[in-house]
Amino acid sequence: MVKDKLQDIKTFNWVILLILSTLSGVFMTAQFTLGVILGGLIIIANFSLLHHNMRSAFSDQGAMKGKKMALIAKFYFRLAIMGLIIYILITNGWVNPLGLAVGLSIVVLSILIFGIRAAFRTSSREAV
Repeated sequence: MVKDKLQDIKTFNWVILLILSTLSGVFMTAQFTLGVILGGLIIIANFSLLHHNMRSAFSDQGAMKGKKMALIAKFYFRLAIMGLIIYILITNGWVNPLGLAVGLSIVVLSILIFGIRAAFRTSSREAV
């Protein structure tokens, strides 16, 4: 059940990236569109790595298998790499910072959409 919900969020990530990059390609500049696409790819990769790290850190019973410091170190390393990539993209002028911010918000949007859909499903079942 949890895997299905996580898969829904991952699917929403790709659908939202496709929709935003298509709309951006039609209405915005190439630099803005590249920012949306690269921001989306960065954040989706970050979300997938976070999922992998959490799955490997905890057992099926919810108990922590590994060292806490290793998990924290992986988190900060991933954050630093993501920050470095964003810094390079913006300082070299390859992407529009606003487009990059839109792309980086894809996971937030997909979780928000997932939550809204879940709330409507719950409220519609209670009314019946």
